[in-house]
Amino acid sequence: MILLQTLLRITCVSLNTRLSSSESRIDQLETENAGEEKPKVAFYTALTDAETLGPNNTDITLKYSKVFTNIGNAYNPSTGFFTAPVKGVYNLQFTVFGYHAGNIGVDVYKNNQRIMANWERNDNNYVPEYFTKSLVLELTAGDEIHLVLPSGCSIYDSSDNYSTFSGSLLFTL
Repeated sequence: MILLQTLLRITCVSLNTRLSSSESRIDQLETENAGEEKPKVAFYTALTDAETLGPNNTDITLKYSKVFTNIGNAYNPSTGFFTAPVKGVYNLQFTVFGYHAGNIGVDVYKNNQRIMANWERNDNNYVPEYFTKSLVLELTAGDEIHLVLPSGCSIYDSSDNYSTFSGSLLFTL
């Protein structure tokens, strides 16, 4: 009987020590997270009301000037650049529309290096062409993403917002 009571006392002390340690760790994590604001990054833009852009003899950085959402102000409509404010994984998406176009296309650049080329041939000028692409990229704070209209390609947009560029932070790293 004394052995059983001793074992119970040791078990209770051990459990109380573990409980106290766990509570202490929870308090520490709550304190760390309380002062830490989770970054919010999301943007949604459309290109222009000017209708057809291109074709040009040189590549042109696209400036999506119609900004509908820009939480975190990471997209700059005057430059066309999205700048990652924090290290994390980002989802980016764009839609390209061509009408009376020939070749339509958009290239994706990260820090001024092309990471994706996209184009479509539109042989029937009276049939609209669309394509949509999505990227999930790990970016560090300060990385820049922008879209380029390649030379010889066209893109179309109007007040109906056919050609768009958007993105959001999925999670920080």
